[in-house]
Amino acid sequence: MKTATLAYRPIGLAFGFAGGLLARAAFNQMWKWAGHEDDAPGAMDEERTWREILLAAALQGAIFAVVKAAVDRAGATSVRRLTGTWPS
Repeated sequence: MKTATLAYRPIGLAFGFAGGLLARAAFNQMWKWAGHEDDAPGAMDEERTWREILLAAALQGAIFAVVKAAVDRAGATSVRRLTGTWPS
């Protein structure tokens, strides 16, 4: 196994955890900013409309995907700085 890949594992794990927390906070802020209640609806929330549930799911998915891409890229860049090679 390449050194860069081994070095990336702990960094990727820590960045992934922090990224999840960041994505959750960003989604909650965006949901509030959009003028909705404090809590986003879940798929099984009987009192919410289809539109509201699907909007929340789409927004959450988009935010999590962007944060994941940014976190993965930052982690890989950090490993390249430390080891000189890009993790695969």
